[in-house]
Amino acid sequence: MQSALLVFLDGIGIGKEDYQNNPFFKYKFKLFNNYFEDIPKINNEYLNSKGSYIFPTDAKLGVEGFPQSGTGQTSILCGFNAPAFVGKHFGPFPYSTTIPILESQNIFRHFKSHKKNVCFANGYPKVFFKYIKSIKPRLSSTPLACRLSGVKFRTSSDVRSGKAVTAEIINSRWNQRLKYKLPEIKASTAARRLLRIASENHFTMYEYYLTDYIGHGKYDGNLESAAAILDDFLYTLLSELDRSNMTLLVCSDHGNYEDLSVKTHTLNNCLTISAGKHGERLASKIKNISQIKHELINVLK
Repeated sequence: MQSALLVFLDGIGIGKEDYQNNPFFKYKFKLFNNYFEDIPKINNEYLNSKGSYIFPTDAKLGVEGFPQSGTGQTSILCGFNAPAFVGKHFGPFPYSTTIPILESQNIFRHFKSHKKNVCFANGYPKVFFKYIKSIKPRLSSTPLACRLSGVKFRTSSDVRSGKAVTAEIINSRWNQRLKYKLPEIKASTAARRLLRIASENHFTMYEYYLTDYIGHGKYDGNLESAAAILDDFLYTLLSELDRSNMTLLVCSDHGNYEDLSVKTHTLNNCLTISAGKHGERLASKIKNISQIKHELINVLK
């Protein structure tokens, strides 16, 4: 079965060569130093190695101001210019007038309507399911699109059985903050689980948020440890991807994490990585975040 895996990393752009404020330089990501043998930066945004590609994707979409999560993620999921539609960048939640579009045009609904198996691979704790039963829950773009399209939310039981991956990858924060007693796993183990899940579906999506928390200065954990976890996760995905049958795309909605000297978003291009069966095609076709949905649809036709 041909499959596509979309890994969304919240708030990651291509920044300056800055060993103090750019974690990709400061923490020596093996993804870049070993796999790509270079680190993406402004004026050197295109890299390729071993059939994998790093390239910039525009999130400004012709609209002034800092790109935001609500309109950015809606653009990714629905394949249209949400900031232009709204008249501004908006976040962190979807803008009210884009919600009908998010419901009718999201990528999950498209694949479901074409009889494709879809999966949102993030696991959610009990508190999330209690929250979505409240009177007016506010959800970010991907869980809202899934809820509006009847896509199953995976649970702590799925995490335990290896059928879902927590948003922080290794399960430790669930144990520390939510008092779960999940086995803490290696990032490489989580990556292999995600690859297995993706191999069982036509389209799979996974989201990682901590990069945006770190960029906004809201993360209370060890920054070097968080970087190492993300690095190991991405390195394993690229190293062990089934390139004959799967296409991987790693994308983001705006810059942030790549410049820790500020706590706002940035105007930098988003860091985007493609690999696998149609990785080269994606790298050549995707120029801005509103093109991601259509190109993923094309690779699974």
